[in-house]
Amino acid sequence: MKERYDLLVLGAGSGGIATARRAASYGARVAIIESGRLGGTCVNVGCVPKKVMWNAAALAHGLEMAADYGFDITRHGYDWSLMKKKRDAYIARLNGIYQRNLDLDNIKIFQGHGRLVDTGRIEVICENEKQLIEGKHILIATGGRPVVPDIPGAEYGITSDGFFELEDLPKRVVVIGAGYIAVELAGVLNMLGSRVTMMLRKEIFLRNFDASLRECLMEEMLNNGVNILGSTQVSCVEKSANGLIEIVSSNNQKISDNNCLIWAIGRRPNTENIGLDTVGLEVTKEGFIETDEYQNTSIQGIYAVGDITGRAALTPVAIAAGRHLAERLFNNQPKAKLDYNNIPSVIFSHPPIGTVGMTEGEAREYYGEVKVHQSRYTNIVHALSNHKKRSSIKMITVGAREKVVGIHVIGEGADEMMQGFAVAIKMGACKSDLDGTVAIHPTASEELVLLH
Repeated sequence: MKERYDLLVLGAGSGGIATARRAASYGARVAIIESGRLGGTCVNVGCVPKKVMWNAAALAHGLEMAADYGFDITRHGYDWSLMKKKRDAYIARLNGIYQRNLDLDNIKIFQGHGRLVDTGRIEVICENEKQLIEGKHILIATGGRPVVPDIPGAEYGITSDGFFELEDLPKRVVVIGAGYIAVELAGVLNMLGSRVTMMLRKEIFLRNFDASLRECLMEEMLNNGVNILGSTQVSCVEKSANGLIEIVSSNNQKISDNNCLIWAIGRRPNTENIGLDTVGLEVTKEGFIETDEYQNTSIQGIYAVGDITGRAALTPVAIAAGRHLAERLFNNQPKAKLDYNNIPSVIFSHPPIGTVGMTEGEAREYYGEVKVHQSRYTNIVHALSNHKKRSSIKMITVGAREKVVGIHVIGEGADEMMQGFAVAIKMGACKSDLDGTVAIHPTASEELVLLH
């Protein structure tokens, strides 16, 4: 017998599950097809375990500062294996919570690989058994995966997925990449005691972020002991008889005696082998599925959300886009769609970064004339420390009323303060609105309402 549903969701990551649950809340009969663990990248090998690791690194930083505040504490090392067991148990509990929530919403889960056979049917393959299910609507939310380069010896390295499988803290690590995942992993490992080298294909990292952020972060990471090699391309990777890794660059520079190599050079959408060619759904040269502002693909009745669309690859974006789609399809909200402008984001680097809106470069290109308000300050947490770390804030405004079009912060508290200021920008705040707000003292966020 064929199973028939109102909505078939291919992929049980953040976007897929959010869409499914919102649709089910309006009475839709929903099924999800997933070959891996519930929760996708974010829950299993992304945001959630990453934040656990960042918290561990932040605690290590706190222990270093403890003596400045009068504590007689000796740091005796870090039990990585104990942390991993507890972290893995936490993720397993989250997997169980996802399962229970889907069960409570009467959402059917098909465990296996899903493949489109036409515009209204998906074939589920599990252990050589096949099942055909039908749906009035089909959502593709299969996410992405880390890229590994096609060079000799690349298999000796691991990706961010493999980072969460490490059983011990590596002594010497090379992180190759220049995006936010690279700086996050490098920062965590450095703070926990690894000797870290970053290799960048160009001179700088975080090229898509405001210059003030990457300049300040690079300065802090260098001060923290991270070795950063710019304009360096890897030609091959070798492993010695004792198991250590050697990275050879295109100019024959060698970095030897490494315990671990992490590839953090980007992610690729999971759009292969899911039957897109069967239904005539084309992808871009990078493998992304193009959608319109309502998440419609070029084929009626088939939609896409999340990383496979190539638009703002962030978990909350996938969730929000999916929920809007469910509102449109099953709650009579024909205009429901996600506004992709002014999406805030955080990089869990050391120190953390919070950002929303345009960079200074983007604003100048779009508006021409802009006004930039910028400040560097030392967070009061370092008041008693001899190793003071500088924080940086930049606000970009346009027009006579100085409408705020971008805010970029790096330093302690940047991750938590950005959500509220993102609301202000979304509402069209001008600098006078921030100037007229009484500061909360002493905090890092008060710097944004005291900028002159």
